[in-house]
Amino acid sequence: MPRQVRGFDAQAAHAHLSRKCRRLGAWMKKVDRLENGPIPDDARWRQRFDPVDALARAILFQQLSGKAASTIVGRVEAAIGSARLHHDTLGRCDDATLRACGVSGNKLLALRDLSAREARGEIPDLRAMAHMDNDAIVAALVPIRGIGRWTVEMMLMFRLGRPDILPVDDLGIRKGAQFVDKLDAMPAPKALAQIGERWGPYRTYASLYLWRIADIGSGVAKPVDRSQG
Repeated sequence: MPRQVRGFDAQAAHAHLSRKCRRLGAWMKKVDRLENGPIPDDARWRQRFDPVDALARAILFQQLSGKAASTIVGRVEAAIGSARLHHDTLGRCDDATLRACGVSGNKLLALRDLSAREARGEIPDLRAMAHMDNDAIVAALVPIRGIGRWTVEMMLMFRLGRPDILPVDDLGIRKGAQFVDKLDAMPAPKALAQIGERWGPYRTYASLYLWRIADIGSGVAKPVDRSQG
């Protein structure tokens, strides 16, 4: 397929969604007032990006606070003598050493599976991903132990800058959609996928607002950073 450019025009996405969906547009205005302007382009779309390292860090961050996970990542980096989490560097330490860094048993198995798949050439690099559609990237990465669809969707949104991602299983997205459509309950993932058709081709940008809408509607003063998976 043609090469996919990382990122998209946030201003164009804002104008499109505001025009196409009146209910979402009204909420977007509330968010913009609270946050002193529309959600901008994400700087990470232009930064260097290593998919294997990012997946390894996503595994280590799962189900932990940012501070606790960062501490464990720092210990792992010190143990392997590198800030690059890959097959060759993670292979410098045995399992006991990584466990002593605070890596749980399940996460250790996930890191070893990721490493083995990388060594076999099963993990597409950034250049390969540029020529893959979203579903192909999901299909290539979800077989990795400890990597689910949500984690891959976060990569597609925040690192690859794909414009049309809607994480329908995410509770924040579902809660935001409930507020937008004034529903009695959060829509089920399948129903949310149907609702989200009206937000294409900028469902990623709609998702950024849905998270903020969920926080505002629930009385949370500041939105949570969803980018670590």
